[in-house]
Amino acid sequence: MRCPFCSCDDTQVKDSRPSEDNTSIRRRRVCADCGGRFTTFERIQLRDLIVVKKSGRRVAFDRDKLARSVEVALRKRPVDSTRVERLVSGIVRRLESSGEQEIEAEVIGQTIMEGLKGLDEVAYVRFASVYQDFTVASDFTNFLGALTDTQDTGDDV
Repeated sequence: MRCPFCSCDDTQVKDSRPSEDNTSIRRRRVCADCGGRFTTFERIQLRDLIVVKKSGRRVAFDRDKLARSVEVALRKRPVDSTRVERLVSGIVRRLESSGEQEIEAEVIGQTIMEGLKGLDEVAYVRFASVYQDFTVASDFTNFLGALTDTQDTGDDV
């Protein structure tokens, strides 16, 4: 593993342990050259996933991009980072275990929305506003009206 401070290839693992959600291995490392300390995470990757965009373009699935999208929706919300990591890991595991190598971007978006709905409703609405391309204030009103109606009846959106 290359040192992020001096780019030296000679780093040593000082400590390894499972992450809090047991989906990865957390490794504390130290650089032999500069003495810099940093943490890396090692995760299981079941298969290489391809995302099929609305335009038909195919791109490699990027877990970090998914995590950033979730974090943006949750910005300044009182949600513990371990719950966020658990949500992201659960979404990735669900996509990898679907049996499909190519996954429509829409399926990923819907899966994120389902997860956010159970985690934080404000983040759910924020993500939906971007994902569903809200263009006017009435889009929010309609979405929130549908959300309120489903809460009253106990159905999903």
